[in-house]
Amino acid sequence: MLNPVTDPDGAPFWQYAAQGELRVQACADCGELRFPPRPCCPHCQSFASEWRPVSGQGRIWSYVVPHPPLLPEYAEQAPYNVIVVELAEAPRIRMVGNLVSEAGAALNSRDPRSIRIGAKVHVVFEPTTGLPQWVLERP
Repeated sequence: MLNPVTDPDGAPFWQYAAQGELRVQACADCGELRFPPRPCCPHCQSFASEWRPVSGQGRIWSYVVPHPPLLPEYAEQAPYNVIVVELAEAPRIRMVGNLVSEAGAALNSRDPRSIRIGAKVHVVFEPTTGLPQWVLERP
């Protein structure tokens, strides 16, 4: 499995994920939630920010099944899915990840034909890497 490349703006996201917490950056002045992290608020242009916990609940907004796998490191798990999740409390925030059967399961643990746009999901974290993954609310 590949590990994320972090930058100063996004490093806290990965630190919280490694602790099993899903947090997003928020403007410390106007409160606007934003993802991906960036130095300036797109709403009020403030440079003040903080990291707020979110529920980790959302819905599948889109998905793709790469054929062939785009990254050689994932070839043996093909076919696998890549989903875009719209967060419940921040519909303008969409996160990319994988729909799995349970935390730590292989990327191909869900049949891609079972994925539905709008399906409710919640975040889980891969036990060894801390990477966020997604599971169905009602499998």
